[in-house]
Amino acid sequence: MKKFLALYMADTAQMADMMKNSTPEQRKKGSEAWMKWMDNNKASLADRGAPVGKTKRIDAKGTKDAKNDVCGYSIVQAESADDAARIFGKDQPFLQMPGATIDMIEILEMPAS
Repeated sequence: MKKFLALYMADTAQMADMMKNSTPEQRKKGSEAWMKWMDNNKASLADRGAPVGKTKRIDAKGTKDAKNDVCGYSIVQAESADDAARIFGKDQPFLQMPGATIDMIEILEMPAS
């Protein structure tokens, strides 16, 4: 089976506002939906993933703060990219947020030396 990196993408300012303005009941309902989705897909989840924090960009000149829309990640196992994408169907909790998307990237094997 192949592995795929799923990047949960959304405008970070919009995400922060949503979290700030949500009620404890809404957060609990969202957490329960995530747990249910993860439990229903546990056979395909090589790494359940986690939210991610702020970005540091490193180049030959040094390190600086950077912005991107990555909110979190998961790693899934599937036979193909299409099969991996099906794991994130319309019932995936993250996709219920306006403007949210999931980028799916195949993780390639390192060539033997």
